[in-house]
Amino acid sequence: MSNPDKAVVTRWWWVRHAPVRNDGGNIYGQTDIACDTGDVEVFEAVAKILPRNAVWVASNLKRTHQTAQALWDVGFPRPASMAKEADFAEQNLGRWQGMNRAAFIASLPPGSNWFADINAPAPGGESFMDLYRRVTSAIDRIMREQAGRDIIAVGHGGTIKAALGLALGGLVEKGLSFDIDNCSVTRLDHYATSGQSNWRLPFVNQQPWISDAKHAAMHQPAGPEVAKLA
Repeated sequence: MSNPDKAVVTRWWWVRHAPVRNDGGNIYGQTDIACDTGDVEVFEAVAKILPRNAVWVASNLKRTHQTAQALWDVGFPRPASMAKEADFAEQNLGRWQGMNRAAFIASLPPGSNWFADINAPAPGGESFMDLYRRVTSAIDRIMREQAGRDIIAVGHGGTIKAALGLALGGLVEKGLSFDIDNCSVTRLDHYATSGQSNWRLPFVNQQPWISDAKHAAMHQPAGPEVAKLA
């Protein structure tokens, strides 16, 4: 007989898309813009730590598809299919999309973790809480369908921060405190028994290529981060 109290563990391996180079220094949000997958060594390093035989899912934006393709191009086994999940898209930043990122960040209070208060929608777009609700709803649905599996999810900075907020027990603003670099891997493990469920966070923003300084350009802001790039 099976043990009804044995935990079912579903492991999420979140990969942020590769860096965008052709944004002109502007906020792009849900703009369907391409990314740069030319740093083969980065993808080789990421491929080494991802699980085989996983379920693959990406957002509906092409930069996540290009990132997945770059992992397969360096030899990671291509899955039979990869679901395109619109609910995993980046936040719709409305009329802020196309605005100069540096100028926008400079207008925010010092130490801000995102573009606005989590409940404040971008003009013509979403609030971060809108993003959080759709991302977490999709996570719950996929976990019901794929319970006990490894899930590789290629997403966006905001999407992954929303998943972190869920794993932290719904502390949405705490999830925004994390840096999520391009191509980094964040692993969130969900434990479910008949009576309860909880999350563990084995690692966040893991960058297996980081020992080599020539890959420092993988750091691109996933929100109003103020660190200057070298």
